[in-house]
This record gives sequence, structure tokens and C-alpha cells, in this order.
Amino acid sequence: MNEVLEDTIAYKIRDNIFQKMHRRTGDSEFRSWVNSLEFMYKVLNDQDIPQDSSVAIEYNLPNTAKRIDFLISGYDGQSRPNVVIIELKQWEELDKVEGLDGLVETYTGGAKRRVVHPSYQAWSYAEMIRDYNEYAQRNEVLLWPCAYLHNYLRVEDDPLDDPIYEEYLEDAPAFAKGDARGLREYIKRVVKTGDDGEILYEIDNGRIKPSKSLQDAIVGMLESNPEFNLIDDQKVVFERIMELARQCRKDGKKRVLIAQGGPGTGKTVIAVNLLARLTQEEFFAQYCSKNSAPRVVYSRKLKGHMTKSCIDNMFKGSGTYVDTPTNAIDVVLADEAHRLNEKSGIYGNQGINQIYEIINAARLSVFFIDESQRVTVKDIGSVSEIKRWAARCKAEVHLEELTSQFRCNGSDGYLAWIDDVLQIRETGNYDLEGIDFDFAVFDSPQEMREVVIERNQENKRSRILAGYCWKWPREGRADTNTHEIKIDDFEMSWNLDSGEAFALSPTSINEAGCIHTTQGLEFEYVGVIIGDDLRYEDDRLVTDYKKRASTDQSIKGLKKMEKQDPEGAHKLADEIIKNTYRTLMTRGMRGCYVYATDPALREYLKARAQKAYCR
Repeated sequence: MNEVLEDTIAYKIRDNIFQKMHRRTGDSEFRSWVNSLEFMYKVLNDQDIPQDSSVAIEYNLPNTAKRIDFLISGYDGQSRPNVVIIELKQWEELDKVEGLDGLVETYTGGAKRRVVHPSYQAWSYAEMIRDYNEYAQRNEVLLWPCAYLHNYLRVEDDPLDDPIYEEYLEDAPAFAKGDARGLREYIKRVVKTGDDGEILYEIDNGRIKPSKSLQDAIVGMLESNPEFNLIDDQKVVFERIMELARQCRKDGKKRVLIAQGGPGTGKTVIAVNLLARLTQEEFFAQYCSKNSAPRVVYSRKLKGHMTKSCIDNMFKGSGTYVDTPTNAIDVVLADEAHRLNEKSGIYGNQGINQIYEIINAARLSVFFIDESQRVTVKDIGSVSEIKRWAARCKAEVHLEELTSQFRCNGSDGYLAWIDDVLQIRETGNYDLEGIDFDFAVFDSPQEMREVVIERNQENKRSRILAGYCWKWPREGRADTNTHEIKIDDFEMSWNLDSGEAFALSPTSINEAGCIHTTQGLEFEYVGVIIGDDLRYEDDRLVTDYKKRASTDQSIKGLKKMEKQDPEGAHKLADEIIKNTYRTLMTRGMRGCYVYATDPALREYLKARAQKAYCR
């Protein structure tokens, strides 16, 4: 309180952050402390708030890169430990976002962006402490999250209070401009006597331990989803990883395991099972992936078993670990490791290297990888690159291989045929004779769509996918009647930006998914539209990245590369395009139907399939 009065508080925070986190503070962040903490001074300027209650500012949650704006702790009337968590915002306006859970749109960081609702943000910090802090669990610390938007003037029917945010507002009320007294009363109700630093310091030094409710929730999810059962070499790899995790806990050494496997070998199934078992055994474990599609699907499957905050704390993006301290996490399970990038952040300018950051953050880091599924210029995930960074981190490296095929009707022959037919590698699988997999080539995209829709009637798990050869505009992404994919008189929408997972939404049969919304997932049957980026000319396949849509970020940088290294650029583009269609054509468990915009390519595929039924 004195330091705010003397205008020194922001300087003290800045100096502490540099001393403890080795991070310089930008001007805008410095000004936010000056502004917001003067408002908090007004809130706390009450003789009934104990002078010896404790305050933490920019509090770094242990073993995470998350920082809480403001905490105040003390004891209530029954001498129970209480902590009030306050998320401070300088926003002056915001818009609600329909269809996406817990998001709002506001002007921040120099642009209008989608960010989490401030009540959700505060609530999620409380859930993180409840779920993972042993001191808070054992001593039943009561956590009281809230948000304070001190520049935000509430109006009637305010989007901040929209019913879609009701569950978060109930747990974490939002105070706005003019609500200083309301926030003061919220604090006074639970902080009646001071703790002289005790509660916050105990939390800060508390052991990371998954709560019993968290353990039960993820196990319940697995038990109710039989598709997560482990079979054959999946079980072998699973047990090997558990063995290494226990060794790391015992001897403190840093280890890396690389699990290689093609499409349908169960990489993701193993990762999710490991997350459950590790959590059960009180390891601090996280699943991460570059691609958001699998994380969205698992969050939907976990609904009803655990809160969204728990899910968010366990399922992470691959750029999460930029600022995570060394060995802060017991085990990181990096799924789709071939999709990892060098840099992180919105502008791709944060961190050193995602592979390094994952290895650095975890005692045991597990990379599930298929190098033939690298599909963008920025994809750097490879076995050699993982080994290189492991050596730099002085980590012991272990290799495992997954060979049993559970997709494409368990047919390794179909996968080998795809590699041969796309001229990725010669396999000797010249046709589909004797292969129990439903493959068909269509001369009409409409006919193909009708067959996929028919197959979807069985269990709602068939989808249409397409190469990224049609623009994906930001506007109209919530309207299935806005058709971006147009081939003669055939029209179709890209999958909607509606908050529903493409793989699970019952209406997404009406839209087409691309590589970014389907990689890492599987369906019963897939229909694949091959665009103009892949043709058949002079007895060979020809790729043309310039036929990709201008909105496709996966080829960004190729034009510049082509000027400097034409041969290298064309080789990379060829790999990206072929890998993209290889990935799309291996999403189906029971069948794959294809339409290619190039007539010569359709005839080539028919000839190569031979015994398959071609329409």
C-alpha cells in the first residue's frame, strides 16, 4: 500500500521480474501495473482488511509459465485458509463469441483478438492450484477467483455477463468500473485475519501432485471410451514409457523416448492412456500437440468427466513451454511430433526451438512421430532433430517402433500402396488386389459426396476432406451455405468455425475438412478431394504448390526459398503436397473414396487400384 502511495510499486515489480525471471519489462506492461495497482489500492484501502494479510503480484504458478495478476491471502472467521485470485484487465470494451467455449473478442496487443473471458481465466488459475498443489489439497485452502475490469463500464445486457459465460461468472464474478466497493466486500468476506505470508509461501513451495478428483476423471474417460484400449505393441511401448517415467522419478535423470509409427499404429491412443496412468501415479504429466484438432476432440470426450480448466491444464499446445523452467514437469507427451515448429507465438518469434523447450521442461519427454506426415514448411519434427536437442540437454535417448496397423482395416498393404502410388517410396505394392479395404475413384465429386453421406448414416463417423486448394476466408465461417470449394457445378463449404469439433459434430458431414483440422484423427470412411496441386503428366506425378490457396500458411516462405534455392524449394513442396494427400487418404478405418480435379490423375489412380471398384 505504501509503495503504491509513493509511486514505487511498478519499479519494484519490474526489478523483481528481471532479478527472478531474467526478463525485461516492456513499456505497456509497466504502465498496466501503474494503472491497475492504483485501482487495487482503492479496493484495499479499508481498515477491515488486515494489515498482515499477504499480497502476491505477477505470481508465477509453480512449474508453469502462467502468471496470476494479483493474490491476497488470509484466514476467514472459522480460521480456514483463503486466497482471493484477481485477474486485472484494462479493457474498455469486448464482444461475446458465440459457439466457442469461454472466449470473448477484445482489442489487445495492438489488434482485435479472441481471448479467454477474464472470469474463465481467473477460475482456471484456481482450478490449476486445486488440481496440482498438494498443500492446497491437504489443507483445504479455499480459493476465490474473480476478475476486475476497472476501465470497463457495464451497460444493460452487457456481453461480459452474457448467459453463455454463466458457469464461469458464478464461480468467478467479474467486477467492472465503479465496482471497487463490491470487490472490497468480496475480499473482506473471506480474509478476516492475516496470515503473515504463510499461506502463499506454503502454496509456492507445495509439491506438484494431481488431485484424486483429477485422477478419477481421466480414468473415467478412458473406461467409457473403448477406442482407447491398448493392443499388441501399443501395450509394449506404453509399459516401456511408464518404466522410464518411474526411473526418472527415482534417479532424477533426464530422458527422451522417440516412438515412431505410421498412420493408425496407435500413437495417440498410447499418449492418452499414458496421461491417465501417469496422473493416477501422481506424476505431473501433460499431452501436447501442434495441431489443435486432436486436443479439441479429447476435450469433448472428457466433458462430463472433468472441467474444461482441468482439460486445458492437461492438453497443451506445443508452444506452451517457451518459458517453462527446466524439469518443471515430470512427463510431456508430444503427439504428432513431426508437426513441431522452431518458433512459437502468434508471430512465430518466441522461444528457441519447440523440441528443445519440451525436452528442457520435462524429466521425461516422449515424442510420437511419423516423419512422412510433415505437411508444412515450418514442420521441423524429425528423429535426427530430436536426438540433436536431446544431446544438447544431456538427455538419455530411447527408441521404440510401432508397427501394428489398426487403421485402413489393419492393412499395411494399403499404406504401402499409397506410398508407392504417390511416388513417396517404392514398395512393390502395385495394386490393391487381396487388400481388404474399400477404395474407389470417382469421376464426379457429387457422386463421391453422396456415397460418403450414405456411409455416414451407419455411425456418423465418415467425413469429406480436401487438399488446401481453395481459399479459407475468415468471414462466413459459421455458415454452411457459404461455399468456398467450387468444382464446375459442385459446391461445398470448408468446415465451420463454430466451436464444434469437426470429427464429432453431427452436421460436419456437410462440410469438408483440411489437413489442419483432421491430422491426428480417424474416421470410418473418408472422401478425399485432390485439388490442382497434384497432377499426373508424362507418366509421373507432378506437384505444384502455386495451385495451393493463398490462405494456406503451410507453404508460406516457399516463394522466397525458390529464389534462393529452386531445387530445394521444389523438393520441399513436393514432400509437403504428397505427405498431405498421404495423410488425408489414410484417415479412414474402413475405406477411402477419391475425386481428383485432374482427369489424368483419376485414370492413373484407377489403373493402379486395378481390382478395386472404380466408379
